[in-house]
Amino acid sequence: MKKYIVEFIGTFFLVLTIGMCVIKPDAGSFAPIAIGAVLMVMIYAGGHISGAHYNPAVTLAVTLRGRCKISDVPGYLVAQFAAAIVASLLVGYFKPKLPAPGDLKIVPALLAEFVGTFALAYVILNVATSKNTAGNSNYGLAIGFTVTAMAFALGGISGGAFNPAVAVGITTLQIAKCANLWIYLVGNFAGGALAAATFRFLNPDDK
Repeated sequence: MKKYIVEFIGTFFLVLTIGMCVIKPDAGSFAPIAIGAVLMVMIYAGGHISGAHYNPAVTLAVTLRGRCKISDVPGYLVAQFAAAIVASLLVGYFKPKLPAPGDLKIVPALLAEFVGTFALAYVILNVATSKNTAGNSNYGLAIGFTVTAMAFALGGISGGAFNPAVAVGITTLQIAKCANLWIYLVGNFAGGALAAATFRFLNPDDK
């Protein structure tokens, strides 16, 4: 149960920060920095308890990599998605004038979400689960900066979710259209799965 509570807390503050920073009045070009920073600190706060996934695509990647019990997956996913919805409701209370959702070009958005999530999950698997980086105290910084970099690089194409729970949150907040939710889910989970396969291929002895 403690793991799921930590996953809820971390995902909650991630989605809360995203909503508060991107809905006007917003943080402008500093939004990716705030988002990467809150992810970093929540990883340091909860990593020793739950692994600090805060992202269903990361949970998939870590499970396929062999570092998360399959029996834990449903609890992780419920906690993450529930936290995203609760956080989005709180953002809606703080900022009741929600924006009109923007349009996405399907193929570029799908590719952007896939690439961004792959980068995030790939970094996480290498800095936080590899036996060759065990004891690495900079893993939270590496992961937070990955999100920041991908948000700057790809956010203008897809919105830069890189996280199915975040996708549900921004859809609830009407930042993204409900009809486009599948783009995030497919791109994010596919990116996480490929990251796990890549890690296993590059590190065959790291079981």
